[in-house]
Amino acid sequence: MRKINEIFYSLQGEGYHTGTPAVFVRFSGCNLKCPFCDTQHEEGTQMSDDEILEEVGKYPATTVILTGGEPSLWIDRGFIELLHRAGKYVCIETNGTRLLPDNIDWVTCSPKQGGELRITRMDEVKVVYEGQDLAAYEQLPVRHFFLQPCSCLNTKETVECVMRHPKWRLSLQTHKLIDIR
Repeated sequence: MRKINEIFYSLQGEGYHTGTPAVFVRFSGCNLKCPFCDTQHEEGTQMSDDEILEEVGKYPATTVILTGGEPSLWIDRGFIELLHRAGKYVCIETNGTRLLPDNIDWVTCSPKQGGELRITRMDEVKVVYEGQDLAAYEQLPVRHFFLQPCSCLNTKETVECVMRHPKWRLSLQTHKLIDIR
């Protein structure tokens, strides 16, 4: 059984896959308590793998995004394999503080200040910008670097930072800007 906050169908609003139709599987709970967290993820329902697959299968998208909270609290290699057997491309959005199964297709790491990174494989890093120094993040083994305003409140400062550090690309929470889930 896995504690699921919600499963829904929408467009990915952030990072490399922005605009891609996806089924979001939002897991409950997180091992960090970030003051800027804008996701209500504590509540949830215990669901079996079959129930999750049934719900995911209701939607036409191939892409499934495991998110939270922190999805690494609830997933394992077998669960990812079930999604693969169902024909899904599996992405995860993680804070990177817990080890991940090695069969995830795309890893988005959103490291948080004070959280110790334990993962070594990342496809993109997405940093919520609060004015912090980016030097440590720039050493991560990743091809795609995204800087995102904190809850859309410091967009001007984030744009200025990207202009000073062209290794980074701006990531906006487009789902909030166009008022979709």
